[in-house]
Amino acid sequence: MGVIEKILGVIFGNGRNLVKDTAEVFRENAESGAQRGQQLQIAAMQSFVEEFYPEQRGWFDRAMDGVNRLPRPLMAMACLGMFWAAMVDPVWFSERMVGIALVPEPLWWLLGVVVSFYFGARHQAKGQDFQKSIAASMARVPWVVDQLEGLEHRRVPDAPRRGAVAVQSDENPALADWKKQI
Repeated sequence: MGVIEKILGVIFGNGRNLVKDTAEVFRENAESGAQRGQQLQIAAMQSFVEEFYPEQRGWFDRAMDGVNRLPRPLMAMACLGMFWAAMVDPVWFSERMVGIALVPEPLWWLLGVVVSFYFGARHQAKGQDFQKSIAASMARVPWVVDQLEGLEHRRVPDAPRRGAVAVQSDENPALADWKKQI
């Protein structure tokens, strides 16, 4: 027995596992890799939350958000107003359209660029706000899981898994009195 014990002691000795340590040189330990991945994901989500949700927005930011909401409704109302003007006073409307026809083509291109950049920037800002909300929701996942686990411990063992959660009567005196009355 002493010889086998010494051979196994060389391979697995001193509380270490030589086979395991050698294998980890060629292949990552799955459990350690999963822990590192989880820590990395939590750190990335926390970074998103900190970046996209500043503590408080000032009055200027709120005012600019209000101003940014004006162009689209104003352009829609202006188009409807032009249709209305064409029906009410066709001569007045025709005079204005002749004036627009005299605008040089490079100015139309410039207007197209300005409007495209405005709406493109607005679209990007809304997309980033959406990403912020996703990051905030994902940051709340551990808290929700903890709450669900806490509720699961309060479930009566023979209660159905779906529907209302049955609470044990010794935890709620009002519920115990109600059950006595039925």
